Amino acid sequence: MIRGHAGPRRALVALCLTQITGWGVLFYGFPVLAPAIGVDTGWSGTTVTGAFSVAQLVSAVVGVPVGRLLDRRGPRLVMTTGSLVAVGAVAVVASARSLPWFYAGWVLVGVAMAGVLYQPAFAALTRWYGPERRVTALTTVTLAGGLASTVFAPLSGVLVAHLSWRQTYLVLAAVLGVLTVPAHLVGLRLPWPALRVASDARRPTTIVRSRPFVLLVVSMSLGALAVFAIVVPMVPLFAERGLSAAVAAWGLGLAGAGQLLGRLGYGRLVSRTGVRGRTAGVLLASAATTLLLGLVPGPAVALIAAAVLTGVVRGTYTLLQATAVSDRWGTDHYGALSGVLHAPLLVFTAVGPWVATALVEVLGGYSAVFAVLAALGVVAAAVSLGSVPSRAENYTAG
Repeated sequence: MIRGHAGPRRALVALCLTQITGWGVLFYGFPVLAPAIGVDTGWSGTTVTGAFSVAQLVSAVVGVPVGRLLDRRGPRLVMTTGSLVAVGAVAVVASARSLPWFYAGWVLVGVAMAGVLYQPAFAALTRWYGPERRVTALTTVTLAGGLASTVFAPLSGVLVAHLSWRQTYLVLAAVLGVLTVPAHLVGLRLPWPALRVASDARRPTTIVRSRPFVLLVVSMSLGALAVFAIVVPMVPLFAERGLSAAVAAWGLGLAGAGQLLGRLGYGRLVSRTGVRGRTAGVLLASAATTLLLGLVPGPAVALIAAAVLTGVVRGTYTLLQATAVSDRWGTDHYGALSGVLHAPLLVFTAVGPWVATALVEVLGGYSAVFAVLAALGVVAAAVSLGSVPSRAENYTAG
């Protein structure tokens, strides 16, 4: 942990700003702009959503070496470079006139995601703040990140109502560059703590082969599919049940605001629960809220309230995911272990929107799809019970 508060606090402020902007442009703009992309290009919803899924698959693969680089070099180089790549990637997406070019743009977006979103931010704060203050720092940055959909989903909706989707993405790319490049370059300029020499039992290669780590990967990956697959289908779900496009965009934004409530309560949840119970409980809550959203027929207020509840669980899950490694194996080698954990997790997150969109065509409606996703949440909760190594709940290594 870095001694003193000024440096880490400056980094925390910078990361709060860049997480709002990065998630808002690279992730939450897409659900709002996807229908306009399909109408303009003639590509099917599954085809358009597939490009978004490809970006997250690429992010999963790139995230593994990024995690190792973070452990060695720190986040400043990684996140500044990632911001520059992100600006160019969004511009490529906006300029795409063919499907291969469109997919190529999203491949670059995936590379940028690995370098600017939560994984490198979590690694930075976990190392700079140490085991005593990491939960507070992680909660703060995810509270800020939770505002991404609240700010950028309605903003994207307003922009696309007056501009084309291509022009909208160019405006968003400019915002991304102006806010995140200097914030990462200047705000993350502080010493990076040296890695401690790990014993054989605590080496990353030993840990990732252990049964608890494998079960953690399985449970968190299934949980990611259940939690995040509903984000993209949420707007068409609202439309299917009679909400206008503008109200649907606001519904998605308010669901993002619900994430703030989940994250605000995470510190209290940590103080009152153990690792095993906390993990299973959050996954079961995701199953319950997903099923509720799929079953509520209306009116608009009830639908949006159900969406907010899914946001609450999604916010809690994000912090559960951020602390999964450090809760079990401490903060040493967090970047490497987190990179390995997040690779398959991001794969499931990536295919989630595509799977949900494809299942709508197979099952004939959103209610059945959301029921399937809820069932996956229950399975994830059951698997998670074996993901805690012996005495991990009392492990406090830094």
